Amino acid sequence: MPMAQRDWVEKDYYKILGVTKDASKEEIKKAYRKLAQKYHPDTSSDADSEARFKEVSEAHSILSNDEKRREYDQVRQLFEAGGERVYGFTPGRGGGVRINIGDLFGEGDGAGSVLEDLFGFGPRGPRKGADVETTATLSFEDAVAGTTVSLADSSKVRIPPGVRDGQRIKVAGKGRPAPAGGPPGDLFVEVSVRPHPVFELGKNGTLTVRVPITYPEAALGAKVEVPTLGAPVTVKVPAGTPHGKTLRVKGKGAPKRGGGNGDLLVKLGVAVPQKLSRKEKEALQAYVAVHDEDPRRALEPYMKRKAAAS
Repeated sequence: MPMAQRDWVEKDYYKILGVTKDASKEEIKKAYRKLAQKYHPDTSSDADSEARFKEVSEAHSILSNDEKRREYDQVRQLFEAGGERVYGFTPGRGGGVRINIGDLFGEGDGAGSVLEDLFGFGPRGPRKGADVETTATLSFEDAVAGTTVSLADSSKVRIPPGVRDGQRIKVAGKGRPAPAGGPPGDLFVEVSVRPHPVFELGKNGTLTVRVPITYPEAALGAKVEVPTLGAPVTVKVPAGTPHGKTLRVKGKGAPKRGGGNGDLLVKLGVAVPQKLSRKEKEALQAYVAVHDEDPRRALEPYMKRKAAAS
């Protein structure tokens, strides 16, 4: 039996993540992210946090992969029932040795071959090492600009600029070593990005910022200063701007992987005062008296239909 499967027999990955055996992939991911943040050596002071973090990451790498999870469930079920694959040689006539060719090359039952189990070799050569999954939590600024993070095993991984929350970064050849000289597995880093109070990162370097404006600024037009990741810029708000209008500022967004910056999207929202003074109320009432435009005029035909139907 391969060493990885021996580990499976000894470890209950469902129990490690605190989920049931019929848990969905989303439930597994949610449990993993919660535990990974709890035990990550960068955020936890517990003496056993590094060991727990590796155990949680190992459980997630198996249960989040459909093929690995199916194989894990089969192996656990087999050994919970007291079974084990045993390889032996049965003498045949003439002193020869009889062996099942299907078992030798793993044909038919999908459980792996004798060659794989004993020597780490399959019909196409050495097997690849196991993949490893871990997490990294970044600030919004680091996610935008790119950064280098230190993992629990003290290795460092470069995170490219523009990474988004929940994205998985693949680092080829940085997983577990393979038996019998096969290629190592890959490392997958799932990135968690802390939200920014002002900016939202989109695709291809697009950066969105929500900017409140007053009613007079929306009605009369204005020049408004808005923040960027660098120095602030001034945008022109056209007269008669409706609530929710988006202005685009070329090249003032986040860095793009291919070079240059994306665009800054300025989403305008008309701010409504929560409290008015007496003079403000009088001014608005005077405005209502001279402004006879009905913004709901387009709904009038539908109002008549309703009245006729009733």
